[in-house]
Amino acid sequence: MSGTQRAAALDVRGLSFTYPDGRRALRAVDLRIEPGERVALLGPNGAGKTTLALHLDGILRGSAGTVDVGDLRVGPTTLQEVRRRVQLVFQDPDDQLFSPSVRDDVAFGPANLGLRGAELEARVAEALDAVGMVGHADRPPHHLSFGQRRRVAIATVLAMRPDVLVLDEPTSNLDPAGRRELGEILDARDAALLIATHDLPFALQLCPRAVVLDDGAVVADGPTADLLADADLMAAHRLELPYGFDPRSVPPARGARR
Repeated sequence: MSGTQRAAALDVRGLSFTYPDGRRALRAVDLRIEPGERVALLGPNGAGKTTLALHLDGILRGSAGTVDVGDLRVGPTTLQEVRRRVQLVFQDPDDQLFSPSVRDDVAFGPANLGLRGAELEARVAEALDAVGMVGHADRPPHHLSFGQRRRVAIATVLAMRPDVLVLDEPTSNLDPAGRRELGEILDARDAALLIATHDLPFALQLCPRAVVLDDGAVVADGPTADLLADADLMAAHRLELPYGFDPRSVPPARGARR
């Protein structure tokens, strides 16, 4: 890398992946995300969005291509630091919450990094405060509502102070108030965001840029409002806006240029 070129937050090059049953899920995917950039990952069911997300912190390993996180190549010797820098929020928060209390769940990751005592407590309090859940620290996660569990799941990753947040369908099963609150939480983050979602208005609200993935390949990459306003592109890849929604009527997301 030259002295004038800074490392991307994420740099995926030529990534391909085939499942053991022979299904080819990713086809030479290229995707570069700059530090602090917000990108929506769009596409129909089965497009490969979740598969791509699982490669970004090394849960899955491609048959070809590379994934770089900052100055680190994702691989067996870098996984610990990669997984600190890249944090995934799964569609179902119950896939991330397993401890007796909210506090224990949020503390789990930082404790594995070696934090202890007052430093660990401060990290937990910081993350819970960011999602408005400080008052629930001693509650069992399974006693919380779905929206509250989603907040706690996000707190577990914020406690790691990641450089990149990857969220898989973050608005699924949220009511309108929960969706709005989630948007406010994410809008306050400085980390790079990659949001895989079918919620196209949410993508437009938060992400100036969108990438459309279909059949494992990137088929479009550009300003979110422009892609959502392209009727032919939307129809070709089974993407549909809510009835009456006009993406050109929405103010640009923070960081967008028009």
